Amino acid sequence: MTRRRSIAVAIHDVEPATFERCALIRDWLHDHGVDRVTLLVIPAPDLHPFQDRRPDMAAWLGECARSGDAVAQHGFQHRQLRRAGAARQLVACVQGGAAAEFVGLDDDETRRAVHAGRRVLHLAGVEPRGFVAPAYAYTAALRETVAASFDWWAGLARVFRAAPGPATTAPALCLGTSTRAKRLTSPLLVRTGALLSGDVLRLDLHPADLDHPRHIGAVEGVLRRARRREPVTYDDLAC
Repeated sequence: MTRRRSIAVAIHDVEPATFERCALIRDWLHDHGVDRVTLLVIPAPDLHPFQDRRPDMAAWLGECARSGDAVAQHGFQHRQLRRAGAARQLVACVQGGAAAEFVGLDDDETRRAVHAGRRVLHLAGVEPRGFVAPAYAYTAALRETVAASFDWWAGLARVFRAAPGPATTAPALCLGTSTRAKRLTSPLLVRTGALLSGDVLRLDLHPADLDHPRHIGAVEGVLRRARRREPVTYDDLAC
């Protein structure tokens, strides 16, 4: 685990449909001095391995990894296939709606989805050390599966190690685009959260953030204030 004041930026939803935007975000971050990020890759968003749709994306991921970025698995399809019970479904909707992929799956379905995604990434030449659930929506079966399959997994407030040792406590600062209320309030919440962050500042970015000037302004403000922090990946946080 890093002991210096650091910034850990994660780019979510890296897949063929968003590839160009994710690459643009990656270059934008580099222009702001963030030379290491964590790329959260959706292995098969339409049940087709991402490298079949975009071989250039697989090549780009390899280049990023060689340059110091971390690549993590971000679910399998990144969409919910089965509704859960009323209470659990309500929580899933608040967290990420249709993206809460593992909510509603049984134990066997959970394991199959995680392992299938890992195989897709392996065949693309990508060997992720970590896992981030879509919408940060974890179930007991998912926690058990990823703890046995990866070096680390990240929740909304902490990055957990599979090996014995303390988790890294750091809330993920996320911009919201799905509702008008989130679009209006999340930039201020992210700016405020960054000011209150401790040794580790976690910042989540999504392809849709580029559509909103206030989101871009909030991120640039956070990055300017964090310029003395050391850029790290989630792999680093789990060391």
